Amino acid sequence: MRIDAHQHFWALARGDYGWLTPELAVIYRDFTPDDLAPLLETAGIDGTVLVQAAPTIAETKYMLSLADQTRFIKGVVGWVDFEAADAPAQISALSVHPALVGLRPMIQDIPDPNWMIGDDLTQAFEVVQRHDLTFDALTLPQHLGPLQQLLARHPQMRVVIDHGSKPLIRDGVFSGWAEDMAALARDTDAWCKLSGLVTEAAPDWTVDDLRPYVDHLLNTFGPYRLIWGSDWPVCTLASRYQRWLETTDTLLSALTEIERNAVLGGNAAQAYNLRD
Repeated sequence: MRIDAHQHFWALARGDYGWLTPELAVIYRDFTPDDLAPLLETAGIDGTVLVQAAPTIAETKYMLSLADQTRFIKGVVGWVDFEAADAPAQISALSVHPALVGLRPMIQDIPDPNWMIGDDLTQAFEVVQRHDLTFDALTLPQHLGPLQQLLARHPQMRVVIDHGSKPLIRDGVFSGWAEDMAALARDTDAWCKLSGLVTEAAPDWTVDDLRPYVDHLLNTFGPYRLIWGSDWPVCTLASRYQRWLETTDTLLSALTEIERNAVLGGNAAQAYNLRD
């Protein structure tokens, strides 16, 4: 089964997408399952993981309602305020829904890079693990050191690093990010998403701009810990859905068929305990 392990939907009238402004003209409109379905059919993709785009419980419930109505949504990564006093209770209540497979604080938008290792969050992370949920780490390169500390505290927690932790591809920055990602691959059991890279590159990006970063992820995490995702519709700021898929095919061309199938679906099914 081929899985797009990172996509979004939103309805602007819901009003909780603070980052989504009219300046982002290409994506400043509603995106629904009806918009994505033909792209999935053309690409031969069987299911998706729907990921939160707003830091509210209402967003999580909205996505779960879409999963109830949409066969191709195999799992939902929602949001909970990990700092809230009732965060453990909220996580427990949401985990009852069979489509909820993970949670994602919007770490990239939190000013303190050490936020995730605050002692007041420990119980929330423990409840994530207790309910067999996956933690999606929406990190930037400066968060990779704290992320490694977090994973050392919770070595049994399933963790997926979103978008390769957003390396600074458009600026050609490789050092620092590369060493930190190699350390996470070596010292933890985290998975890493092969997604979101085109929007970190220059507007006129080419496959060769992405290749050093993708090769590094392949060489460190290996084909059985990389998870493909589109980051649609955010990716359309830099690429059509089909172009990113074709680019992925080129970047993974050295893999065996079994390894490619792992990156393009098998690893996501394992990382998120996806429903059939």
